[in-house]
Amino acid sequence: MTETQREFDIVLYGATGFAGKLTAQHLAAAGGHARIALAGRSTQKLLAVRETLGEAGQSWSLIEADATSPSTINDMAARARVIITTVGPYTKYGMPVVAACAAAGTDYADLSGETLFIRESIDLFHKQAADNGARIVHSCGFDSIPSDLTVYALYKRALADGAGDLGETNFVLRGFAGGVSGGTAASMVEFMRTSSADADARRAINDPYTLTTDRAAEPEFGHQSDTPWRRGRDIAPELDGIWTGAFAMGAPNARIVRRSNALLDWSYGRTFRYAENMSVGSSVVAPVAAALGTAVNAAVLGLGGRYFDKLPRGLVERVLPKPGTGPNEQARANGHYRVETYTTTSGGARYRATMAQQGDPGYKATSVLLGESGLALALDRDALSDLRGVLTPAAAMGDALLARFPDAGVTMETERL
Repeated sequence: MTETQREFDIVLYGATGFAGKLTAQHLAAAGGHARIALAGRSTQKLLAVRETLGEAGQSWSLIEADATSPSTINDMAARARVIITTVGPYTKYGMPVVAACAAAGTDYADLSGETLFIRESIDLFHKQAADNGARIVHSCGFDSIPSDLTVYALYKRALADGAGDLGETNFVLRGFAGGVSGGTAASMVEFMRTSSADADARRAINDPYTLTTDRAAEPEFGHQSDTPWRRGRDIAPELDGIWTGAFAMGAPNARIVRRSNALLDWSYGRTFRYAENMSVGSSVVAPVAAALGTAVNAAVLGLGGRYFDKLPRGLVERVLPKPGTGPNEQARANGHYRVETYTTTSGGARYRATMAQQGDPGYKATSVLLGESGLALALDRDALSDLRGVLTPAAAMGDALLARFPDAGVTMETERL
């Protein structure tokens, strides 16, 4: 089936889940004349979601599909230009959808921050997807678009200025209000259980270049900490007076950014180094808060990855938010984030990229980013890169997303310092 014969531009799989409903709402508001269908295990639940979408969504088709029934997933993939999936944990439920899209030559976008799942997706389906013309794009939400696109925007700005390659580059989460989604929590649990049971998996997680296209081609900088603890001024003069600690999603985000550099033939530069940090402010207790948060993060990544599977399963589930749950509408609307990414180029120029959104990062903001990713893949074909296979947001659709951000309420600015 050729692309022009596809029945739908976008199929949203998992539309009845919490993130799926929010993504459907964004597509109804921003999708224009895109041909969209909602997919999931229950037609009745899909119908209930469609009824909440206003006039724009009432003509959307409904598709019964279940990751445990490969024939339904294969049929769904064959009917669409793009599959958006919010069904996680992706380690459990994502691979059948990746497989179907790779085989059908269908583009794909998800919210996965699960490094091992992404590595397996690359190993199993990158070549087939590339051969069949499919773009398989992981991490299209708050994890990891702000990380990936701020660095990509810095690269584009430095390139335009003739300022040289990117060197030391640091992402700093400056402002954040919101919670962790039940789906993200479930993905984290699955990630910890997998790494706890498998020493090879732990080694892969600890490798900063575990998602690269060619491990031997990557530069060796020695240890690259995923749990940095630093004064702000050690990152950039503009951050003097604040302290920064580890950002919980820094490790998976950093691996996506490094894969982007590799996919783009190391266009960011061979001396490109990247880390993620979270501001904890400038109060007298900020250094202690930064150190404590960093220590907890390191313990979770280290000891948690080794011993997590020995914890009682019921205990873990009781203390984490449940998949399919989330904050109320007012709380989602009141959330926000702002990130600043700093770089110094090989020519000595310093730049800052700032990206911000209104809306809870794990819910409202993420649904906008995922929806815009699907729309970019489906409708902005001429603005996409020529790359195919298992990609990253920046490598697949960096220019298209940057062009879409303003109308989607996403602020992105770059400046030379």
